[in-house]
Amino acid sequence: MELKDLEKLMKVFEESDSREFKLDDGDFHLYLSKNKHHAPVEAPVQAAPAPAAAPAEPQAPAPVAKEAPGVSVKAPLVGTVYLQPKPGAPAFVKVGDRVEEGDVVCVIEAMKMMTEIKSDHAGIVSAINVKDGELVEVEQPLITLKED
Repeated sequence: MELKDLEKLMKVFEESDSREFKLDDGDFHLYLSKNKHHAPVEAPVQAAPAPAAAPAEPQAPAPVAKEAPGVSVKAPLVGTVYLQPKPGAPAFVKVGDRVEEGDVVCVIEAMKMMTEIKSDHAGIVSAINVKDGELVEVEQPLITLKED
């Protein structure tokens, strides 16, 4: 990625309503965040300048219910999770629902793009680990299923 493309991307991100952006392209890794506190990035190289974090400040865990036993459907990207297809519509799933492999369980919005999150497993929804409209991180458990 050329510097002018990177600068343009950063400007668009800064002017957008998005809070976080992550880009992985081969050996190139970019993570941008407007949040004051965010999870550490696994990539060893950070392409964009970021404010220095206080080294001794421990990061408090998100106020999310403990992950229930079973298999989890995890977030594949950073973004805002929505548990229903549109405001006022019924939720994709609720606790006790039967989910088949490939069923849509929620959507994540990132950079004005909606990504359907599909279950990798079949089972009964035993827990919903996120709140509607919550910012989620990569690999954060969204839905827990009890396999049968």
